[in-house]
Amino acid sequence: MMKWMKQLAEDVLGKRLARLSELTESDMLALRASSLGSIRSMDARSDLIREGDPTRAVFLIVSGWAARYKMLEDGRRQTVALLLPGDLCDLNNNFLSEMDHSIGTLTPVRYVEISHRVVERLSQEYPRIATALWIQLLATVSIQREWVVNIGQRTALERIGHLFCELCVRLQLVGLANTSGFDMPITQQDIADAAGLTSVHINRTLKEMRAQHLIVLENRSVKIPDFDALAQASLFTPAYLHLRPASQSSPAPPGLGLTAP
Repeated sequence: MMKWMKQLAEDVLGKRLARLSELTESDMLALRASSLGSIRSMDARSDLIREGDPTRAVFLIVSGWAARYKMLEDGRRQTVALLLPGDLCDLNNNFLSEMDHSIGTLTPVRYVEISHRVVERLSQEYPRIATALWIQLLATVSIQREWVVNIGQRTALERIGHLFCELCVRLQLVGLANTSGFDMPITQQDIADAAGLTSVHINRTLKEMRAQHLIVLENRSVKIPDFDALAQASLFTPAYLHLRPASQSSPAPPGLGLTAP
């Protein structure tokens, strides 16, 4: 079981980085041999790390959904990023003495704490991995800019539709979605925290989107009958994610693929 979980972490990270930079078989094998760390589990609605805590590692989300968030003194909460399998959280936090935000789980999560030493060694010895890590860092900043535009300028329908399109594309990177939709294990309140809307407004907007046949919600999943139509209605283009075309992605070496436990 532990061997399978280690392969899962390597597979998720390898798939994610290969869509950012061209990785060779040697690069992929280096990820396998890099001692990423032990797989840990966390229940839903728990904090992996809190604002003010000393920085200690880079978090790799292996399975489940988490969020980067800020909490105001009166209890109001703003989600500033949704973290999905394959995401590396805060690659540059080794330059900080303490966290300036919190990372909390939205669902049960499996994750790895990768030491800054491992990240530094991989970056120094494998230039393509270093490039992929830099692009992931820059893409994270780019996503943040897009979210600012979302909250500042887009309508409620555009905000939610844009978020759904983004989640669909990001989940496709690790084989957890296709253009027809994805499983969405989070609540309408979670969507509200990310979109800067009330849960009542989210509910009303989802009904509007269903009426326009842009989405179908069933069994905690989002079905997208026509991805291009949803993207057009939401003013979504994926360029800000800085992905390489799937046809150019680096193949995983034998033994790196995900297998059943």
